[in-house]
Parts: sequence; structure tokens; C-alpha cells
Amino acid sequence: MTATALREPVERVGRGWTTSLSVANGAIWVGWYGPLQILLAVQAEDLAPAGTSKETVLAWVTGVGAVVSLAANPLFGALSDRTTARWGRRTPWIVAGTAGGAASLMLLSAAGSVWWMAAGWCLVQLTLNAAFAAVTAAVPDRVPRLQRGSVGGWLGAAQLLGVVVGTGLATVTGGTVAGYAACAVFTVAGVLPYVVRHRDLRLDAADRPPFVWRSFAGSFWLSPRRYPDLAWAWLTRFLINVSNSVVLLYLLYFLRDRLHRSDPEGGVLILTAVNGVTMLATVVVGGAWSDRVGRRKPFVIWAGTLMAVATGLLALWQTWPGAIVAAALLGVGFGVFTSVDFALMTDVLPKAMDRGKDLGVINIANSLPQVAAPAIAAPIVTYLGGYRVLYLVAAVIGLAGAVLVTRIRGVE
Repeated sequence: MTATALREPVERVGRGWTTSLSVANGAIWVGWYGPLQILLAVQAEDLAPAGTSKETVLAWVTGVGAVVSLAANPLFGALSDRTTARWGRRTPWIVAGTAGGAASLMLLSAAGSVWWMAAGWCLVQLTLNAAFAAVTAAVPDRVPRLQRGSVGGWLGAAQLLGVVVGTGLATVTGGTVAGYAACAVFTVAGVLPYVVRHRDLRLDAADRPPFVWRSFAGSFWLSPRRYPDLAWAWLTRFLINVSNSVVLLYLLYFLRDRLHRSDPEGGVLILTAVNGVTMLATVVVGGAWSDRVGRRKPFVIWAGTLMAVATGLLALWQTWPGAIVAAALLGVGFGVFTSVDFALMTDVLPKAMDRGKDLGVINIANSLPQVAAPAIAAPIVTYLGGYRVLYLVAAVIGLAGAVLVTRIRGVE
């Protein structure tokens, strides 16, 4: 008989479980996006050596951290798949990753050099990805297919609130060290209710496959020929996230250097809040609507196209009102994309035994753009036309992702 942890879930999850998991997910994003939106940019400016631009330092640090994320998410997902602890497959990694993430944020807060800053951010990526991989895998473990759009919507709403809260904590706490400390405390406090209140599914030791290094390493390659729908879904998520990452990466510098805002940090917070409000208006509704009609692709295509239009607007209307309108439209599109694309991804997973690992491989499409975005953005801003060209390129990339959704055959 199939172990409970490996069965396809059929019983709908309750509001309490969804709320606790969503809060935990959002709390992890606080730990990521307080640094990404504000704190790392401030440190890059403070620590940049003479003759090296702050943009280059920020691009290098975030790029190296993203490389760590690329490996950490599928690795910890795979390890959680094989965990037979009495607390379940996912909970031990959620606890360890969250505690390690909080400690790493405090180490990063004390950085006195670019190398220290890079090492600290790599540790943050390593630990928080352990927690995030396990939280994400809990959804296909527990949520039936026709509820995943709705649950994905609440997770997406929590992620956005995590970005807003992280940005707010980094902005209003009064200093880099205080900002990192606030993000660390919030991350731990947000994850705690889920691990305390909800019992995880256990994997029986008899159902765990034997560990062989060669087969374990080889399992991370998911052949596009064998799983074409998964490959196309991965590529569409990657391209749309590259576009979004390019928009976010230099937002602080765009407001300061191109729009000449007197308070660029406050401007980032305002734009993040505007984006958050419009995303909240669509993320849950989009996922629930997708569940109700039983279709995913039209929602993802529409959302990706709207995001491309909004990004193009940043290139053509480079004013503060233009930035606000673009932020609002990006929120509408990204809200629908976040919930429905997550459901689409869980629908194309190949095996129950490998949910954590496969979602980790899929989540590379979230972290790899953090490597690609600096590689694209830094030379364009510095040498190839500045922010106008940068946002036009980002719009084309996002539109390509929306179009390629049509290549997925096994999901409507």
C-alpha cells in the first residue's frame, strides 16, 4: 500500500493550514527581500572599493548568492523527499533553514567588506532555500489538484506581503543592522506557527529508495524530451522572472539617478506598496478562478503579456507617475501569474516521491533570473543605452515567456 506521504492528496485542506503555511512562506520572503530591495543596495554603496561602481558590487553579490540558491533549492528539496524523521519529511528542514537564515542575516548585517557581504548573502540564500524548498513541497503533498490555484493564490499573496514587509522593515528601522535584525526576527516569528500547529506527513523508511550517489546526482536532470510540458513550463517561468528581476534589481538606482527622487528608498517602498495592493487584488481571485474553470494557460498568457506591457511603460514613460502606473499594472499581472503558474507547475510534476526535488528544480527558474538579471542589466545600464534600453529588453523577454506557454500540451 502506498505510504500516506506519497499518495495523491484528495482531501481539501482547511483555512488554518493554508493560513499558517502562507504566513511561513511570506516570512521567508521577508528574509530575502528586505536585503534585496534595500539593504544590499545600501551596503554595496558603502562598501564599494574605489574605482568600482555600486551597481557592479550589487550585481556581483546578488549574482553569486543566486548561484548558491540554484543548487540549494533542489538539493534541500531532494533531501526532504528522503527524510524519515518522526516530525515528517518537510518540518525538520523548515526549522533548520529558518534558524540558519536568521543567524545568517545577522552575520550579513556586520559585513565590513564586499567579500564578507558576499559570503553572508550566500549563507542567507543557502539556509532560507532549505526552508523554502520544504514549504513549497508541502503543497503537492497535502493539497488536491483542484484546490492548488486557490492555495497558490494565498501563498502568492503572502510572498508579496513578505516583499512589502521586508522593504518596510529595511526602510523604517533606522540603519542596516537594525533592518537585518528586524527581518531575522520576523522570519522566525512567521514560520513558528506552522511548525508548531500542523503535523507533517511522515515517510516510512521502507518507502525511501536506497541512496546511490550516481543515481541521486542524476535525478536532478529532468529530460525535456521525456517531460516536455515540464520543460516548457520551466522556460516560461524563467523568462517572465528574468523580466521581473531586471525591473527590481536597479529600482533604487533608477529612482535616484534617472528620476532624481530626493528620497529613493521611500520611493521604492511606495512603488512596492502600490505593486502589492494591485497584486493582492488579483492573486487569490486569479488562482480561485483558475480552479473553478479548470484551466491554467490562458491566465498565465494574459498575465505575462500585461507584465511585459507594464515593463515597456517604464522604458517609454520615465516619470514618477509613469513608475506608479507601471508598478500597479505589474502587480495585477504578477498576482495572476504567481498563483496560476504555481498550480500549473504542480500539475506537471512527474513523481510523488520526488516532489520536493522536482519543485526545487522548477524553483531554479525563480533563482536563476537573479544571476541572469545582473548579467543583462549591468552592461546595458553602464554602456548600452541606460534604463530605457534596459526596460525595453526586459519587456521583450517577458513577452517571449508569455507566448511560450502555448507549447504546454498536458494542461489546459
